Amino acid sequence: MSVIKLNVIDLEKTDYMGGKSSLCPGCGHDQVSKVIIQAAWENGIPPESIAKMSGIGCSSKTPAYFLGKSHGFNTVHGRMPSVSTGANLVNKDLSFIAVSGDGDTASIGIGQFIHAIRRNLNMVYIIENNGVYGLTKGQYSATVERGSKKKKGVPNEQPPIDLCAMAINLGCSFVARSFSGSKKQLTSLIRAAMSHKGMAIIDVISPCVTFSNNDESYKSYNYVKGNDEILHNVDYIPHYTPLAEVDIPEGKYDDIKMFDGSTLRLETVGSNHDPSDAVAALSAIHHATANKKHVTGLLFFNPGIETTDEALGLTGTPLVDLPEEQLRPSAKSLEMINQGFRSN
Repeated sequence: MSVIKLNVIDLEKTDYMGGKSSLCPGCGHDQVSKVIIQAAWENGIPPESIAKMSGIGCSSKTPAYFLGKSHGFNTVHGRMPSVSTGANLVNKDLSFIAVSGDGDTASIGIGQFIHAIRRNLNMVYIIENNGVYGLTKGQYSATVERGSKKKKGVPNEQPPIDLCAMAINLGCSFVARSFSGSKKQLTSLIRAAMSHKGMAIIDVISPCVTFSNNDESYKSYNYVKGNDEILHNVDYIPHYTPLAEVDIPEGKYDDIKMFDGSTLRLETVGSNHDPSDAVAALSAIHHATANKKHVTGLLFFNPGIETTDEALGLTGTPLVDLPEEQLRPSAKSLEMINQGFRSN
């Protein structure tokens, strides 16, 4: 007789599943969806307390394939950050998971992406980055490296936008890069991002099997596997698991405490990267780019920055749960406010 595994809130993994994928067989995005399901289940987040947000593109279709019991909103192209801002401020107690693509984020939505980082929205922002516009037949996106070549056509001649470098420069408090083929690393990073208070950005290299899964493409599966510069091995330890029960990794390691008491354990691989050093993070990105490699792992982490709701001084009770008499000022209080403006 098989035993059904339950998580810490006594739910099966099936409670976190979504619909059947309609993406191309072998698409890296499907692996990211599976990791999101695994991460939310292992972290014990009630599905009904999650809001999944997306824009337009192959990547933005994926919320239909995970967390079927969660809230969801599929916005227009590039507008997901602003819709998420409004939803976040009205109901800050929800856990926000946003999925976007390199087209949705780095082109039409780049302005909204920038301001979401500036505001430090409390959300996980996952970019499924394949370097092409898959829904419109594979044109190069703004993130593809110069010299990278699709299955058909000439190599890309435009310089890329590195979304991780941009996020670090803008002061994002959690920035990571991973690969859809690195399940263990990606799962640990997403679990940690879900425990982070503030904006957590994970740029996931997710190969497009239809247009760019050839070795001349810098975002193909074979290229990334052969040119992945890993900063460290990552292990996520939830707050309800004592550290003594976790195997101590070989070599040097650092424990990073998350907001909820969980731990992200980083074991050094090759170099002593300090994720609290923004200059070191940018240097690692530029070094990898110069050598036509992809650097993966937790690039930068800076806890303690005020989130948008904290900076605005919102009430402890989400606005959506406040009664009308508390949301609507009385005629007397409104007159006092107006009088204050008149006297100035």
